[in-house]
Amino acid sequence: MKTQQFIESGILESYLLGMSTDEEQHQVNQMVMTHSEISEYLVRFEKNIQNYFLQSAVPPPADVREIVQFRSNKTDVTKKGNHTYYDMPKDNTVKKDNYLDIEVNDTYIKVHKWWRPAFVAVFILSKVFLITGLYYYFKAASQEDEIQKLRTEIASPKR
Repeated sequence: MKTQQFIESGILESYLLGMSTDEEQHQVNQMVMTHSEISEYLVRFEKNIQNYFLQSAVPPPADVREIVQFRSNKTDVTKKGNHTYYDMPKDNTVKKDNYLDIEVNDTYIKVHKWWRPAFVAVFILSKVFLITGLYYYFKAASQEDEIQKLRTEIASPKR
């Protein structure tokens, strides 16, 4: 297969995007070793993809950014040529040290669980106290009127 046909076939693009089969990956690796034009095309295409993603990137929220920066400081990142390699275990086992220990604090949920019944209880008690207060106010007012009537009756001469 000629180099130009190989470039136009789309195998290199699928290789860079990680969508190629094992056979295609082996074929691309062989062509890269033998043809410098293909390796140059791969480098250019990878830079174009990186530029596209960087131009259309959306910044992550500040919390996520801090977590990613913290994690990237914990792993060794090395640049070799045009590719970035991360030091990970060879046997694909992940150590517990690679994860952040995050403590869950669910006081926020507990506060919301208990505030609703407390608010309902306070609301009901306030209505009970309001009704009781109004009852005794009107009772006291009616007794005051009754006392006033009795005083006028006593003060007036009997016939």
